[in-house]
Amino acid sequence: MPWPRLSPFTPIRTTRHARPFSSAKEKFKILFLGREEFSCIVLKELFGAQDVWSSLEIATNPDERVGRRGSKLSVSPLKMLGESLEIPVHLIPHEKSAFRHWMPPAPFSDGASHNNLLITASFGRIISSRFLGHFSPTRRLNVHPSLLPRLRGPAPIQHAILNGESETGVSIISMLKRREGIDAGDVWGSVKLAIAPNTTYSDLQDISALQGGKLLVSILRDMIAGTAKAIPQVGEASHAPLITYDDSVVDFTTMSAESIARRYRAIGHQRPITVYALDGCTIQLGSPSVEANPPSFVRDEPGVSCLYRSESAILVRCIDGSVLSIPRMKPEGSRWGTGKDWWNGVKSMNFVKDGTYRFINKRYVE
Repeated sequence: MPWPRLSPFTPIRTTRHARPFSSAKEKFKILFLGREEFSCIVLKELFGAQDVWSSLEIATNPDERVGRRGSKLSVSPLKMLGESLEIPVHLIPHEKSAFRHWMPPAPFSDGASHNNLLITASFGRIISSRFLGHFSPTRRLNVHPSLLPRLRGPAPIQHAILNGESETGVSIISMLKRREGIDAGDVWGSVKLAIAPNTTYSDLQDISALQGGKLLVSILRDMIAGTAKAIPQVGEASHAPLITYDDSVVDFTTMSAESIARRYRAIGHQRPITVYALDGCTIQLGSPSVEANPPSFVRDEPGVSCLYRSESAILVRCIDGSVLSIPRMKPEGSRWGTGKDWWNGVKSMNFVKDGTYRFINKRYVE
């Protein structure tokens, strides 16, 4: 599958007020921490650059039972990739309390060797100060998908799309101890990335990880040569907190069609975009998009919907006069169907009045 066609990125590695870095001279012994697809793409770039490492090991999450009654086994994508590349894989404790006391495996636990290097990418865990103490301060790197100090936190890709930003990027930073600040370390290098129209989380994740992996390898080569430099973060910080259920709930009377469609592209992969029905139950929205040329029969009142028979979709007027098209819907306790399927169901329950259906903006309370 080809990489998404985004505008060309612009390197912005700057050296003003940079802190000099002594040459590593030898290849690194690397411990790589991650889990998701982002970390897999970065690891592939790193694995292919065997001029920068003499050994490479992985630490990632253990297998976990998820779903109803543990019916599904969730396996770390990084674990599967590591095993396929015959890279040694270490599994961290499942419980966060136990992970706080977990220490790196040998040889990384033997002291802060000049050539031991810790790299994290989409790891999702806070690393203890004691763990970080096994690595020199300039030997702890994080691949973070934003132009720091913008969008510090665990969900920068999602929030870049949610915010409607036209530009983001990826940064390689030093990891600090928690008391010193999350994602606040010095920047070794950054790359700007344009956010193309209709970009999805998957699109932006893949291109950010690819360019982040390439940038990481370039910086490691500079470290070995003794030319790498890091600078403190400059500018006003913003934050990208974890995505919650509240982020997935939409309200046609306060949100535009574009903001709802953007929300789907940003977080729909991890949380279904949801609206409340008249009976207080939830409805998941599949592939919502802005209707560029809505028919004249769409009511002007936000939150009022109608059936667009030719498309088997539901059209809903939103707060700014825009119209959202919803081709697929999943009522609570039911299966996915077309907008027309859902419409026929609510019509049979006498919820359709004068050819329209009105959504509510919160759970029904008698």
